[in-house]
Amino acid sequence: MSAMSIDDFQAALAHARGHLSNGTARIRAAYEAHPATSTVLKGRAQLVDEAILHLWRACAMPGEVALLAVGGYGRGELFPHSDVDLLVLLPIPADSPLQARISTLIGALWDVGLEIGQSVRTLDECLEAAEEDITVQTNLLEARLLDGNAELFEEFVRRYQAQLDVRTFYKAKQLEQENRYARFNDTPYALEPNCKESPGGLRDLQMLGWIARAAGLGRNWRDLARRRLITGAEASELRSIERFLQHVRIRLHYLTGRAEDRLLFDHQERLARAFGVEATAAKRASEVFMQRYYVNAKKVTQTNTILLQNYGAEIFPNRGGAAFVINERFQAVRELLDIRSEDTFERHPLALLECFLLLQQRSELKGMTARTLRALWLNRTRINAAFRADPASRAMFMELLKQKRGIVHEFRRMNQYGILSHYLPAWRRIVGQMQHDLFHVYTVDQHILMVLRNMRRFTMGEHAHEYPLMTRLILGFERHWLLYIAALFHDIAKGRGGDHSQLGKGDAREFCEHHDLPPEDAELVVWLVAHHLTMSQVAQKEDTTDPEVIRRFADTVQTERRLTALYLLTHADIRGTSPKVWNGWKGKLLEDLFFATQRLLRGATPQQALGLDDRQEDARELLRYHGLRPGIEEALWTQLDAVYFMRHSAEEIAWHARILYFRPQSDEPVVKARVLDGDEGVQVMVFTPDQKDLFVRMTGFFGRLGFSILDAKVHTTRHGYALDSFILQDPGNTAHYRDVIQLIEHDLTERLIHPGRSDRPTQGRLSRQMKHFPITPQISIQPDEPGKHFILSLVAADRPGLLFSVAEVLARHEIRLHTAKIATLGERAEDTFLISGGRLALDGQILQVERELLERLQV
Repeated sequence: MSAMSIDDFQAALAHARGHLSNGTARIRAAYEAHPATSTVLKGRAQLVDEAILHLWRACAMPGEVALLAVGGYGRGELFPHSDVDLLVLLPIPADSPLQARISTLIGALWDVGLEIGQSVRTLDECLEAAEEDITVQTNLLEARLLDGNAELFEEFVRRYQAQLDVRTFYKAKQLEQENRYARFNDTPYALEPNCKESPGGLRDLQMLGWIARAAGLGRNWRDLARRRLITGAEASELRSIERFLQHVRIRLHYLTGRAEDRLLFDHQERLARAFGVEATAAKRASEVFMQRYYVNAKKVTQTNTILLQNYGAEIFPNRGGAAFVINERFQAVRELLDIRSEDTFERHPLALLECFLLLQQRSELKGMTARTLRALWLNRTRINAAFRADPASRAMFMELLKQKRGIVHEFRRMNQYGILSHYLPAWRRIVGQMQHDLFHVYTVDQHILMVLRNMRRFTMGEHAHEYPLMTRLILGFERHWLLYIAALFHDIAKGRGGDHSQLGKGDAREFCEHHDLPPEDAELVVWLVAHHLTMSQVAQKEDTTDPEVIRRFADTVQTERRLTALYLLTHADIRGTSPKVWNGWKGKLLEDLFFATQRLLRGATPQQALGLDDRQEDARELLRYHGLRPGIEEALWTQLDAVYFMRHSAEEIAWHARILYFRPQSDEPVVKARVLDGDEGVQVMVFTPDQKDLFVRMTGFFGRLGFSILDAKVHTTRHGYALDSFILQDPGNTAHYRDVIQLIEHDLTERLIHPGRSDRPTQGRLSRQMKHFPITPQISIQPDEPGKHFILSLVAADRPGLLFSVAEVLARHEIRLHTAKIATLGERAEDTFLISGGRLALDGQILQVERELLERLQV
């Protein structure tokens, strides 16, 4: 060392190490004696400051360099085992001697026991990294000068703030939160939550602070209350919740001796003792403590939703246009449902349910305004015995179960804001109730909502590739919403002691009677609740190759309707326990039991496993009608999977077979178009060897012609061919479709034979509706349950070239498109794609794709 001798430097190391060790022990002892979060968070940050500065000066770092604390450390808060994030800020790139000094410093910091996260950048490099990476930008937001060049630090602060785009930052943090939530299945109620990263954890509160700081809205909860973004009571409650979560994380770090943020079962009982929580006659101390945790996490997610909306109103003051009146009770404001007066729920208690129904029925609404959510929470107790006995209330609750969309979202929201537990008194006892077994990873209420979600997914086309048999069965099940009721009640009696299936059966019967279900439907629901475990027990624990076992099970179910309903509920229930519980083996056991029992009940050979006999037979009849001999379709059909037959009508299947039966492996593209019935558009079929950027070229071609793509069904055959189908429409309704069929067939074939640069779609004009009532684009990329593919969902204003924009982004990231379902609802496009490839397994890559898509979809 040039600044001091080796011995002196070793002495400096020993001093820093001892100072940290003694200080750490002193801080812990003080916390254990009088628990206060500031004792640890501020105390450890100050202790680390002292050790770092001692070593910084021992290394004789030059005065032109600045040392910055960033991240949580920059905020002046450090948990017992948190990383220490440092930035060495340089005016110019470091030469070799400076690089050596920096390396010596970082090594010394590790030597004394600090977990260092360091970066060494020039000012320009630092700002460039912040521009490209939202994580870097966030870490620098609360940067604090520890030592060194104060002028360089001031210039950094000035240029950072000048570069910071608050609107972009806000949107990026929202996307980041959505991706983080998705990693935790969008619930704070996992049995082993992460107190930092899970929904309702400390990260939610930190994110609110970051956005407020970036937008100049305040630095603490009191500042936000002064600006009336939250109430004074909410500010006090948030500070109390924040302290509770900080205590949880501090205790976890001390209990485990490491940076552990997961409330694992191993730690919950010790945490309860550390918090002074005692067991009750019915619950262990850990269960009492965890219910307290879930209550706080629930309040965090509620406030997070409210504050993000209020932030948005401040950051985008002119977004969304004027309010649109829905009825005398509600209006739409910035695509959110809003009460028209503060006393709406007082004057119209039924509106406590109506607001959820409106969200289901009006797809343009993304949620509720902050004041509506507050009023909803404050008025939840108006749902009392008289409310529940009102026939109008009962009828509206049933309507919530029968809607075509939004069932899972709104029941989750009803649970979040206390509506469900007040309408169904039995539900109150399972909110936040833990399940200590080897399978469930959610509290009882969240498990039930996961089962409801799974049941709902069976009805949705974008998930047909995951559950093809389930989808076929539920779509053929009359009044399938009865299964949603069974899902709500199947575990509602857990924790009462005794057989929860039999106890829940009584609750289900009472509900059905009060809601005037016909006896046949009521008996089905009650029977399903009583027997919801039967099928999984028979399939997994009995010999299903024994005819007697099958006969006994058939005697239990008695009818094929019951069998189908129980199969669907069992499948949804097992998948709703834990992502790790379901596997192909369990699925095969249940499927074998289902078909064997079905055969006995029918007295005949059962349908094929995927249940496509009827559709294929109808297609065969159409082929015979057109004069084609039997069997000509087999060469093509053997190359197609079940999803193809699920997504196409018998008439479309027959049309494809008529065109392709003599060339199932054509080397040249086959393009055929036809006018739809009623002259309402053109349907185009493309069959060609799969190739790079195929979807981009086709969507670009259609966009250049000025067509909107109303529907796209994209498939890849087993032998590597693309079999795609599009429905096109002229937005201006000026096209004579019969005149363009030959043009489409000829020109698209040429494009596919001689691929070059993709056509660029024409830019269509926005409609008047879009100008006054804009649709904010929404993007979601989430893995499917097997984890092999991802589901991309988007909502945006429809226009020519919309699908091309999506396809181009996917192609740029080398993401493969497997299937696409395009739904255009007036001015609104709601599209779903099954994709894979690229680097989608990386959260950062997903975030980048989502951001690019949002940029392309802005109008």
